[in-house]
Amino acid sequence: MFNAKKLLALTLTAGMCLGSVSGVFAEETTEAASEAATEAAGADAETSANTLVYGEDAMEGKFSPFFYTAVPDEDVLRTLFPMLMDSDREGAVVLKGIEGETREYNGTDYTYYSIADCDIVENEDGTVDYNITLRDDLVWSDGEPMTIDDVIFSFYVYCDPTYDGNSTVFALPIEGMEEYRSGMESLFNLLVEAGEDNTDFTYWDEATQTAFWADLNQAGEAFAQSIVDYCIANGYNAEGDSVAACAANWGYTLDEGATAADFFAAMVEAYEGDYITMSDTENAGTILTDLMEDYDAYSIGVETGESAPSITGIKKTGDYTMTVTTSTVDATAIYQLSSFIAPLHYYGDKEAYDYDNNQFGFPKGDLSGVKSHTTQPLGAGPYTFVSYENGVATVKANPLYYKGEPKIEYINFQFVQEADKISGVGAGTLDIASPAFSLDAIDEITALNGGSEDFDGDVITIKTVSNLGYGYIGMNAENVSVGGEPGSEASKNLRKGIATVLAVYRDVAMDSYYGEWANVINYPISDTSWAAPRVTDEGYQIAFSTDVNGNPIYTDDMTEDEKYAAALQAALGFFEAAGYTVEDGKLTAAPEGASLEYELMIPGSGIGDHPNFMIVSMAKDALATIGFNLIITDLSDGTVTIGNNLEAGTAELWTMAWQATPDPDMYQIYYSDIANGGKNPGGSNMYYDIQDAELDELIMAARQSTDQAYRKIIYKECLDRIVDWATEIPVYQRQNCLIFSSERINLDTLTPDITTYWLWYNDLEKLELK
Repeated sequence: MFNAKKLLALTLTAGMCLGSVSGVFAEETTEAASEAATEAAGADAETSANTLVYGEDAMEGKFSPFFYTAVPDEDVLRTLFPMLMDSDREGAVVLKGIEGETREYNGTDYTYYSIADCDIVENEDGTVDYNITLRDDLVWSDGEPMTIDDVIFSFYVYCDPTYDGNSTVFALPIEGMEEYRSGMESLFNLLVEAGEDNTDFTYWDEATQTAFWADLNQAGEAFAQSIVDYCIANGYNAEGDSVAACAANWGYTLDEGATAADFFAAMVEAYEGDYITMSDTENAGTILTDLMEDYDAYSIGVETGESAPSITGIKKTGDYTMTVTTSTVDATAIYQLSSFIAPLHYYGDKEAYDYDNNQFGFPKGDLSGVKSHTTQPLGAGPYTFVSYENGVATVKANPLYYKGEPKIEYINFQFVQEADKISGVGAGTLDIASPAFSLDAIDEITALNGGSEDFDGDVITIKTVSNLGYGYIGMNAENVSVGGEPGSEASKNLRKGIATVLAVYRDVAMDSYYGEWANVINYPISDTSWAAPRVTDEGYQIAFSTDVNGNPIYTDDMTEDEKYAAALQAALGFFEAAGYTVEDGKLTAAPEGASLEYELMIPGSGIGDHPNFMIVSMAKDALATIGFNLIITDLSDGTVTIGNNLEAGTAELWTMAWQATPDPDMYQIYYSDIANGGKNPGGSNMYYDIQDAELDELIMAARQSTDQAYRKIIYKECLDRIVDWATEIPVYQRQNCLIFSSERINLDTLTPDITTYWLWYNDLEKLELK
């Protein structure tokens, strides 16, 4: 099934140089956007030379710390709002932010500050207390003091039964959470569950139901039409193509003459009436509920039973202190608690806040007041919000910022097409941008720098950071197995035979596609993670570099051709151990339930434009010499997509990329829940179909500890077991880049040692223009 989110997951994160999907709908040119930026900033910015311009991807204009959805909107929010706790350059949470916490990175000691401290106490009964202390000298940008009531208010917004933003604080095992969220459901969910033909009007009247379905259906028709428009605008369909023709490129078969309403109905049916998941998965840049005329009226909570008046695990202990108690250890909790904090007096109602009487700044189940400020944010960050007009968000220095007023008066976050980012910085219309990084991008920057290949050029300076994710080649254990037993040694040997040949071509392919801007990885985890094994670690091993007997396949003095030949010979050993018949160095028969050929899908646009294409092509040719056929399907349009096959469980081999998070928790990707039948509901293990009880236990053990050193040991065991299943061949960790105007920015004031987790807007108050 072809759709925007899957396309980005399968191609953009895998290194394909595509622009933002939502950028397709922007009509401004870079020049027009630049003119709009001057207007948007107001009279002061219009005459101020002290304005920094950041070349941004398309924003949605949802500048709410609670309800933003797009990364470009989050970039703006990072300048406006404090996080309760910040992270360091390796993504680890800073727990002593008030006085500052010094940590070493790349040979340099850095001291990190934030607005709070957090003391984590694991109790004998298995509960965990997060004792939070807020600085007592903070003020919001309007001068109102910040207290722990603002933090508690923010947490209650995140935990409201009707909350529909992207935070998952409510999913943490906080004591009393389930009791607080039970007995109430949003009117939207209740109406959807009841259906259009409902006759039970216990919680609403017939007029409300009629109006709701009319609103939802018109929004659905517009939602489907936006997909049709997207397919035509991007060349997947021709102008004038029917809805059915466009739907076919989205993975849906409709009768000719079908309408947009029919297309919407088909999507709803495919998701069994789960409108929200359908919208999140299938959208082409437009969310279904955003198209409703009165969604906010239907997002109000309805009492359907008994519920607790408060969350017992969130306790105020002083004007600047509180404790959050979880019922169990959850290593991801500290990351969820490190959320944006917003002012009670602005987003809520101080008159409706009375902690002792279970009132938290808004009526439970009614977040309409909070949402009303989505386009006019107010925070306590280094900058304050000015405006958002014509694709430009403008912010102004906050003189009340606790780290000091920023040196740069204004920042314009200006929408710029991908193709114009480098030239914009070169021409001086942009000061900072983050273009897609490739050898072509390096050539363009080098030309602007007068032929200099120095990263600190006279016109543009480059800072590289590792992408938060990695590229891989995957295999489904059930579909690539022997005798229908995915976890048997024979099945693992089959997959190891294929993996060994694929793995040996990784170096040459990455050198060809990325040059020095990507490195080959040997474990299925992003190199940005503190849990990733390092070459110097005990037990570190190159992926799929031993034969069926556990002996090294390669020696240091081998040429590349000798390595290729050795890999092929080792593959024969694995195939033979899997039950294949080997005669005169060739496979002549497959064991029962296995095959002499398997399909590998790759999103190479039909022209082989993908980092892994050289790998799979060379492996195909090599395997053919021993009688094994690796069928390469290069996806050129959206008719058949990897995502659809993965979800349907029909994929054999494929190439994709995983996005990573600061915490290396493996639950979503590798936990199978084998104790309850396997295939973790809602997780991604269905892609691999690993069924490993011991791996499940290890994943949960790592989740249930806050000791990073212990977790790293456990995760190494997890990674070794995943590699043994041979369902994932880790391939590359690529680099992203930030480019800066050497002519406009005082680079000596730019935060040093930029990383994936520590970007240009950290230490923003220190940055200066020349």
